[in-house]
Amino acid sequence: MILVTGAAGKTGLAVLAALKQQGAKTRALVKRDDQINLVRQAGADEVVVGDLLDATDWQLATTAVSHIYHICPNMHPQEVQIGQKMIAAAQALGNCRVVYHSVIHPHIQEMPHHWQKLKVENLLFNSRLVYTILQPTAYMQNLLAYLPAIQNEGVLALPYPAHTGLSLVDLQNVASAAAKILTEAGHEYATYELAGTAPLTQTAVADTFSQILRRPVEVHTIPLAHWETQARAGNGNEYGVETAVRMFTYYAQSGMAGNPQVLRCLLGHNPTSLATFIQNSA
Repeated sequence: MILVTGAAGKTGLAVLAALKQQGAKTRALVKRDDQINLVRQAGADEVVVGDLLDATDWQLATTAVSHIYHICPNMHPQEVQIGQKMIAAAQALGNCRVVYHSVIHPHIQEMPHHWQKLKVENLLFNSRLVYTILQPTAYMQNLLAYLPAIQNEGVLALPYPAHTGLSLVDLQNVASAAAKILTEAGHEYATYELAGTAPLTQTAVADTFSQILRRPVEVHTIPLAHWETQARAGNGNEYGVETAVRMFTYYAQSGMAGNPQVLRCLLGHNPTSLATFIQNSA
């Protein structure tokens, strides 16, 4: 039995679906009752509703589990504490393999959500557990939030410059790699960076949309202070907004570069290109 935490998020749902294709038995750990049907439709055989900060809920969720695929909710201020609970639950089982969904370049202190994942990775190194760490870059799926403005106005509006270079990855490729790693031997103690592309400027991203949609698409840079004001007005998650601001600041200064070779080796074929993703999605 494979436990998938954070299972009702887009990553968890994709991993559950990929594991179902592999014929694996899965249990989903979700936060609320109204998420039960969602994860069952994705492929979960069993569902536990619980709090990731509650040791008793972890004990219930990990009963008779052989593997844990741990996804912490995005930009969670208590990711390290959640990681500690997860590791303690895995240790109590005595024979459990952990696959941790981390992030590309977790050692970047300027981005708090990356730095917290590095701390959890370090906890795993010292846990005496059998582990594998996956470090995906930004999902191509994140671009879908901009699709209405791209289609209706021909504008890709971003809170960082057009020359910013970011490596991207298709979430479906990440889920396929995760399912492979969870269902076969040979990945013990490995750390895999999962990038689907070399760094792409936002101009190149806009040009790809333009080619697929057959209409001009331009990058418009939104002042970060303006983005922050709008985000604070529509989002009660202060930590999430502050973390995103620091992430966009880092992107503007340094970008986020990855290499697709590791993912290519895991999948046994080339990762999905941005053009193919857009063609399939838009």
